[in-house]
Amino acid sequence: MNRSARAFWLRSPGHGELREVTVPEPAAGEVLVRTLYSAVSRGTETLVFRGGVPQSQHAVMRAPFQEGDFPGPVKYGYLNVGVVEQGPVTLTGRTVFCLYPHQSRYVVPVSAVTPVPDRVPAGRAVLAGTVETAVNALWDAAPLIGDRIAVVGGGMVGCSVSALLARFPGIRLQLVDTDPARAATAEALGVDFAAPDDALGDCDLVVHASASEQGLTRALGLLTAEGTVLELSWYGDRRVSLPLGEAFHSRRLTVRSSQVGAVSPARRASRGYADRLALALDLLADPALDALITGESAFEELPEVMPGLATGEIPALCHRIRYA
Repeated sequence: MNRSARAFWLRSPGHGELREVTVPEPAAGEVLVRTLYSAVSRGTETLVFRGGVPQSQHAVMRAPFQEGDFPGPVKYGYLNVGVVEQGPVTLTGRTVFCLYPHQSRYVVPVSAVTPVPDRVPAGRAVLAGTVETAVNALWDAAPLIGDRIAVVGGGMVGCSVSALLARFPGIRLQLVDTDPARAATAEALGVDFAAPDDALGDCDLVVHASASEQGLTRALGLLTAEGTVLELSWYGDRRVSLPLGEAFHSRRLTVRSSQVGAVSPARRASRGYADRLALALDLLADPALDALITGESAFEELPEVMPGLATGEIPALCHRIRYA
């Protein structure tokens, strides 16, 4: 077995590099995976790349197979699709998804990988972690038939939520974003698009995923009386302020957080992490979700690509990394 591999490390905030690593021989109950694709989660990963994880959240924000500590050096990431080269006969040769950082080969417990359904291409399966976030958010939000819903923020998470909501019967749904280029993505997902000033109001539910103070303020403004904003944005070490005076109390509005780190209380008694991820992978059979993958680079280019993603110089929803 070739026991050498390469991994992407954040050496210090704003500076990444590829490092040579040695991969151990898989033990009983483990698999050796050769990576086909990984992906950069633009929100969380670029925040980590900039060194924006608050010290109080260093433990909470650890990825499952992270090495090192924030702000760096750290090996961080969680969208990885590969093929099992060694392991149980039931998995050998199978394409699997794993919450593993950007690394060409790795060994993990069998329980850490989830087989990718045959009808889901490996290149699309990198979206599983984000679609899983969307699944958990909709378990939290519990939308109803006939609801008027807006998703504010057309990034990777917001578009994933919109794609799933587009399957709900009888709802009025808009994706709201300041970038007019997101209109094409919304069309590909089968969702109406609106700029913030043109968005329809009187919403029963607004899912906010723009990671901006302006977006969250607009989300509140789109609600009907007793409506709910489900907050999916993570602001890291940034503070935001909200108009909680004005009509916030008289209209009995709600701002509720949702986070993928725990299974939604609405399903926690009957679903575990593995069930949620398997569902996300099954939902990725929809080819419309290819619209979320807006760029691709070779693994060798990642140290140069990551700064561009962090600054926005490389515009992207999901930026996919391919391995030789």
